[in-house]
Amino acid sequence: MKIREIECKSAIGKCGFPGGGLAINPYIGCGHNCAYCYARFIKRFTGHTIEKWGSFVDARVNIADVLKKQLKSPKYKGQQIYIGTVTDPYQPAEEKYGLTRKILEVLVDCGNPVSILTKSDLVLRDTDLFKKFKKIDINFTINTLDEKWKSFTE
Repeated sequence: MKIREIECKSAIGKCGFPGGGLAINPYIGCGHNCAYCYARFIKRFTGHTIEKWGSFVDARVNIADVLKKQLKSPKYKGQQIYIGTVTDPYQPAEEKYGLTRKILEVLVDCGNPVSILTKSDLVLRDTDLFKKFKKIDINFTINTLDEKWKSFTE
């Protein structure tokens, strides 16, 4: 796994989910490398021309500071925020970098509704922060107990 530390200029993007909203992705790429990943298309925008999807992660190390500055703009007030639209915010790199936790620490006071998508039990680490939000939902990808199917999809 190739992990690169990068700095971002913007922490918030438009979300392509039905209904719109805002997207925050603490990482570019994902160490889970799920066979069913819908976010593989994002590779063409990453500058990773040689590496295969699932073999690289860019940690956006300054994302919490950038987010704090961006949230001062009234244009973000009250909008739905999705964390992890094209990456798992609780992938293995999160254990080292803690970027998702830092993002949540910034968002807890902004009042926006937050939605997180993950397949990792590392999400449990941030239960203390989730309790401080007025509106938050955590969504999980759940796989199968069928080992044959699991080996095919994972």
